[in-house]
Amino acid sequence: MHRGNLQRVIRGCMLAAIAVLNFTSVLPAGDNAVWFRKDQGLAPEGMSLPTEFGETEHRLWRAELPGGISTPCVCGDSIFVTTFTADTKELAVVALDRATGNVRWKHVVPTQTLEAFHAVGSPASSSPACNGSQVFSFFGSYGMLCHDLQGTLLWERRMGPFQDEFGASSSPVLVGDFVILNEDHDVDSFLIALHQKTGEISWRTPREDATRSYSTPVIFDNRGRTEILVAGSLQLTAYDPTDGQKLWWFNGLSRIVDSTPVIVNGQIYLATWTPGGDPDSRIQMEPFPMALTTYDSNGDQEIGKDELPAGNAILERFFRIDLNQNQRLDQAEWDRHSQVFAKAQNLAAAIQPGTRGPVAEENLQWSYSRGLPTVPSSVVYDGVMYMVKDGGIITSLDADTGEFLKQGRAVGQGNYYASVVAGDGKVYLISEGGVVTILQAGRAWSILSSSDLKERVMATPVISDGMMLIRTDSALYAYDCR
Repeated sequence: MHRGNLQRVIRGCMLAAIAVLNFTSVLPAGDNAVWFRKDQGLAPEGMSLPTEFGETEHRLWRAELPGGISTPCVCGDSIFVTTFTADTKELAVVALDRATGNVRWKHVVPTQTLEAFHAVGSPASSSPACNGSQVFSFFGSYGMLCHDLQGTLLWERRMGPFQDEFGASSSPVLVGDFVILNEDHDVDSFLIALHQKTGEISWRTPREDATRSYSTPVIFDNRGRTEILVAGSLQLTAYDPTDGQKLWWFNGLSRIVDSTPVIVNGQIYLATWTPGGDPDSRIQMEPFPMALTTYDSNGDQEIGKDELPAGNAILERFFRIDLNQNQRLDQAEWDRHSQVFAKAQNLAAAIQPGTRGPVAEENLQWSYSRGLPTVPSSVVYDGVMYMVKDGGIITSLDADTGEFLKQGRAVGQGNYYASVVAGDGKVYLISEGGVVTILQAGRAWSILSSSDLKERVMATPVISDGMMLIRTDSALYAYDCR
């Protein structure tokens, strides 16, 4: 889920005394390279984005693809995707010609164990990234792979599968000489930096308090200091890309974060929602001694999965709470998730970055608690924050103040997984059912048009260099934006 354009940036210098990169700004990653949310969901200036997506209107080409829900990565004249063929259980990295959609090369991943994944998900969820000469792809079933642009495998770093029945979906991002990956799961969560040239581990930072989440990190400039921003369970955290040191953090997010933050004018915007995190419908776990009295029928001082009644909120989430996977919950496991449920806060927010340690209360510029998305990342465009939640409910807020502006319904109802993108005075939302709703952007936005692709869509559109890419369950479509 992603798109965009890219400027060439930066200056990075080796500090001879300490032999590490000085990340004073986001380092170059290849001319015009676009990967998930690198462009903040915004189209480059000067593009003419389509208002119709029929079989002939604006379509340049259609390329058949196996399954997979990762967002395409655009780099130079190539497009990279990860794929999953369900009947053969084949995972692959595929490169396509940007001008024609023809397949240039395909690398089949020799995985032996396929990770568990959500019923609507895929083991090909993570989107590739490219630095202009190498493409980096990640599979929770296998790990990180690095190819050159001709498809030669340069290195691989084995990781996973992880303890998480929904699998892995956070995507790699690039900064300096590193490829960064965040993996938050039920146990052993971590943030890792691999050297782009060799795949060697530069640093690995445990995220001991993080439970499962699926947000992709964001690289941003915090007043002259480049940082890695990670939105995870209960906490937004910034890290130093040179060594993985935790710099500052903001407490008060949902218990699972799927969406990725956007940065506009130095301010962080995020909207995140998970069941049980609203004040009027909070999941509550009674103190463990009380739970034993209620559920521990065999008196072993633990709560077995078979001792919880059908429909119980804890039973429905048993896998993630049962950290040692022995089908019983002890007090440590119970207490850990009791705190997660108690502290979870569903919200949309604008947050000023911190410097060191916990951010001050006044760094929270505003927050809003209605119309929140579960999976799609929001977009901030021309001073307005646009969100879409399941059912096609669109909510817009003033980006500066958090003031509610408008709420309405997209043409496409059902669930939403693709992130919101915008440009050329328009905002694009795509339902899982493949209905594209196009808004005329503004504080009093209106529906401009809609198109039905008649295919399932989970990936985020990509807008780059005169082209919009939309990936469906079975194909990749290219539309003319010149």
